[in-house]
Formats: sequence, C-alpha cells, structure tokens
Amino acid sequence: MAARILSFLPIPTASSRSSAPVKSISSLSPPPNHHAVRLRSFLIAIPISVAPSLLFPRPSLRSAASVVSILPTAKPERASAEKLPRWSLRAIKAFGMAELEARKLKYPKTGTEALLMGILVEGTSETAKFLRANGITVFKLREETVKLLGKSDMYFFSPEHPPLTEPAQRALDWAVDEKLKSGEDGEITTAHLLLGIWSEKESAGHKILASLGFDDEKASELAKSADKDIVMKYR
Repeated sequence: MAARILSFLPIPTASSRSSAPVKSISSLSPPPNHHAVRLRSFLIAIPISVAPSLLFPRPSLRSAASVVSILPTAKPERASAEKLPRWSLRAIKAFGMAELEARKLKYPKTGTEALLMGILVEGTSETAKFLRANGITVFKLREETVKLLGKSDMYFFSPEHPPLTEPAQRALDWAVDEKLKSGEDGEITTAHLLLGIWSEKESAGHKILASLGFDDEKASELAKSADKDIVMKYR
C-alpha cells in the first residue's frame, strides 16, 4: 500500500535536475539597502568635527567656587552672605580629610580631633608644617584620639559625611568671627581653623594638642601668620 502511494509521486530525473535553474548564494541574499549605502557615503564624504567642550562641558569655575568656599555654619545668616571671607582651598581640603578620618575611626560625628587630623593629612599648609615642626604628627594624633575617646564598635559604619560635633562647629564659626574681627582681606586659612580648635578648651582637639606640647605661646606664634596658608619661596 505504501509503495503504491509513493508511485504516484513525481520522481526527478537527471535531465530535470540539470534543466532547473540553480540560484547562486549571492542571488539569495537580500537586496542591498541603497539608503544605508547612500547615508554611509554621505557621512564618510563630509567629516563632522565636534568640539570636546560640547561632549564634556566644564563646570563654571564661579559656581564651583561658590559651592566649596563655604563650610558648615551654625549661623544661618552666613550661608547666603556674599561679603563673608571665603575658606581657602587647603582649609576646605583639610575639612574633607577630617570627615574621612572620622569615618576611618568609625566615629558617628566629625569632632575637633578629626579636624586636627584633617589639617595634617592635607599636609601642604603652613599650619601643618608648623605642627610637624613641633613634633605633632597625624600618627600621634590618631593614637591620642583613641586613648581619649576609645575605639568604635567594629560593626558600626559612619555616615558618608559625619555631622560636626558642637565644639567642632563652634571652632569653625570662631575662625570666621576672628577673620571678620581682623578687618583684613584674604581667606580663612587652616591656621584660623587650628586656633578655633584651640579656643574650645573642653574639646577633644584642645586636650590632644595640650598633651602633645601645644600651648598658648605656640598659638600666638601661629596667629602671626594666620592669613597665609602657604609661603611661596623663589630662588
């Protein structure tokens, strides 16, 4: 029965196979996209140059300076004041390093001790050089900080930007007030910041400085060059 059904199917012969047109592989491919070829040739023929500033726009220096030149303050009227003296770049960097030091020690807040470490970690200011010249290093500060405040819980994680303690905030505001009282032009430097920490008698930063040999005489010496973060020397 199966053989009888198959007998009705046409069986191709050699002649029929040879006479059937055979299409090449190229003829089976889809027709070229003339629009794509035309567009490609158009793009190649006319090169387009784009300025790097359009691809990677630079932020305005004026807006960037206005953002970073003001450190936290407990006096809201100062946040929008334009005539206030600005913090120097070294002082701002020292403040950022202070937050990082507080996070390294896993402290919940940035205290006066962290501000001190920030000044020394930044390291290029005249204040940092003055402290190192008097035997006060960041390693000694860390050691004295742990002795005074203890270690944090190993499972505790500090916030990305640990808020300031009250003494640390008062130290920042003291630095601004002293700059205003001086009536001199210029920026608020790391020296103002250090003297602000020294003014907080009960703070951890003051106690650590005193334990490492810093006193009122050295504070008076530092105050003489408070308006300079770095002294340029030319040979």
